[in-house]
Amino acid sequence: MYFNTMNIKSSQDLVDEAKKSIETLTSDEVKNLSKNSEITLIDIRDIRELWKEGTIENSVHIPRGMLEFWLDPNSSYYKANKIKDIKKMVLFCALGFRSALATKSLVDMGFENVAHVEGGFDSLKKIGLKVVKKEK
Repeated sequence: MYFNTMNIKSSQDLVDEAKKSIETLTSDEVKNLSKNSEITLIDIRDIRELWKEGTIENSVHIPRGMLEFWLDPNSSYYKANKIKDIKKMVLFCALGFRSALATKSLVDMGFENVAHVEGGFDSLKKIGLKVVKKEK
């Protein structure tokens, strides 16, 4: 089967569209909110990325591929413990592209207190948030 790739929307277009309807936080804002325990950071990167690079201390890992299922009370994959006592969910990936799309998906599901980090894990490391090793 032949696909005409000239007619598809680019992944960057999808990210740009998502950013128009979601809240985006800078790493500075995240650092300040983290200090005051006002947010829960959600690392949506693949587990292999966490094993290789670590993750932000006290963040919760929910892989991108399972995000909607783990947070949907009607899903057989629902994990109530993953969002217990969460004030505001702030998603991050490596650079901020996947987290923008994931945040848009959660907004579409009806979540209201959700945002993503511009620049992702990379920007959080650079701003000085503590990185911890993720054991296999």
